[in-house]
Amino acid sequence: MRGTNFSDPDFLGYLGLSAPERREASLLTRVFERLITQGSLIVVRHDGLRRTFGRGSPTVCIRLHDRGALWELALQPDLKLGELYMDGRLTVERGNIVSLLDLLMTNLSVNRPRGLFGLMRRLRVFFRFVSQLNDTTHARKNVAHHYDLSARLYDLFLDSDRQYSCAYFSEPGETLEEAQIAKKRHIAAKLHLDRPNLEVLDIGSGWGGLALDLARDCDANVLGITLSDEQLALGRQRALKSGLADRCRFELQDYRKVEGSFDRVISVGMFEHVGVGYYAAYFDRIRSLLKDGGVALVHTIGRSDGPGATNPWIAKYIFPGGYVPALSEILPVIERSGLMVTDIEVLRLHYAETLLEWRRRFKARWREAAALYDERFCRMWEFYLAGAEMAFRREGQVVFQIQLAKRADALPITRDYMLESERTMRFAGIEHMPRSSRAA
Repeated sequence: MRGTNFSDPDFLGYLGLSAPERREASLLTRVFERLITQGSLIVVRHDGLRRTFGRGSPTVCIRLHDRGALWELALQPDLKLGELYMDGRLTVERGNIVSLLDLLMTNLSVNRPRGLFGLMRRLRVFFRFVSQLNDTTHARKNVAHHYDLSARLYDLFLDSDRQYSCAYFSEPGETLEEAQIAKKRHIAAKLHLDRPNLEVLDIGSGWGGLALDLARDCDANVLGITLSDEQLALGRQRALKSGLADRCRFELQDYRKVEGSFDRVISVGMFEHVGVGYYAAYFDRIRSLLKDGGVALVHTIGRSDGPGATNPWIAKYIFPGGYVPALSEILPVIERSGLMVTDIEVLRLHYAETLLEWRRRFKARWREAAALYDERFCRMWEFYLAGAEMAFRREGQVVFQIQLAKRADALPITRDYMLESERTMRFAGIEHMPRSSRAA
């Protein structure tokens, strides 16, 4: 039945489909006919009928296992694609979930959604403030949803330091472990830790890896704050075990509640959880916490195509309250806060490579993850990692590193200090310096 036109009235009537069923098939056909212009997508219905959309390669084939799946996918594709895959109601019969998402996102990058699909996306942008409710109460709940999962889960796919943010692949062929150390070196160099005993605040300190390295290798006094009970417990345990508890403390605290003054403020992978409505409070707080000659660095995922909205599947299952900002949404707020932008770097495919390695490791230990949770959870996590990777490869997601200061003379007037510091500093062991510098 390849090539059969599901939307043809005579054919549909011959099959004895009801009027609602005809509408389902017709709507799905219109969606994919407009969308798939590069490569081919074969859709197999629950009754075995199939339709090919697009032409040429790559070719991906999916099967919808019940009639309701067809209707759900047609009406809410951004949400239901992931849900149907999680529930086993949509399976990939040719290719895999990565190749399916690659095909869809490649086409979405050139064929903007229209009709109902496009309207739903515009409405999500309009109402995005509702989904980004991150006051002190909701922020804690949103963080717990993701970061208080079993510690054993993260051990399955992260590096040994549990760096859960974009790695920095400074040399071809680097391992994930080397690239994560390179990321921390890159950040430390931008903080310009030019003397011992600087007071450093780490907003969203995760499991403590960066804070501990700054305390040990840069002689800094670090306060790491998190809203995750799991992360707090491990961070404190690591500080005690490494003998750094006197230089590196961890607290369960919201950034809005921190008191004191700091020479340096760092925030890695946390700004995505702030929410647009709270940007002013966030940067105002950084300014109030930063000493007069201080330096701050914000490392965040960003979007290169202007303001948008969080994918509804990601918001429901992975990062409730989360949002990836555009630079045009960040910079005006910084300007109004009284802070000065002293440097911006855009990391493009580094996170795609990080996610690729996370996904490979997770797949290799799928059975262990299923034992912790179940097969549905594993499909959810696979969809998350694959979708995030493709967002960086096909949808223009990037990572922004934004350096801030209160004064124009807080930093050297050229960027050379960053490069020199990154090349020469002893950080996490001499053996982990960039390969090109190890012989120096």
